[in-house]
Amino acid sequence: MPKAYLGLGGNIGNPKDNIQEALRLLQSGGTIKVTKLSSFYETAPVGYEQQDWFVNAVTEIETTLPPYDLLALCNAVEQQLKRVRLIRWGPRTIDIDILLYEGFESTEEKLIVPHPRMIERAFVIVPLMEIAPDLHIKGQSIKQIAEGIHNQEIRKQEDD
Repeated sequence: MPKAYLGLGGNIGNPKDNIQEALRLLQSGGTIKVTKLSSFYETAPVGYEQQDWFVNAVTEIETTLPPYDLLALCNAVEQQLKRVRLIRWGPRTIDIDILLYEGFESTEEKLIVPHPRMIERAFVIVPLMEIAPDLHIKGQSIKQIAEGIHNQEIRKQEDD
């Protein structure tokens, strides 16, 4: 089964619960198995800054779904969890992004993989590095990418 990495986050309601529910829903059809899950991280908003901090995590999955079917499932789970897209980079109950998909790259507008802004975002790279420290993205180690990210507030949540 191909391996993929998903970024999950939100800042409306209980974001940690929303991420856990999204993972449950993603796995409920039997086409996805979560194999690793990062810690949860609190992160300052990027882009639209007049909003609450986000809670973010990254998961490694194995899936029988091809990339566009995985995208459709991620979008369906976002809808089930009442995701509303009013403001770009604005508040949301949940956001699920396909970051990487083994053996697949795309520059199509509907699905860009690797995710186009992931290497610029601490809220993606820090949790991804936690679960995949040997990963390389476009010829660069994740550690090198992390060293190049500056001035972004991120803190690991303590376990409840």
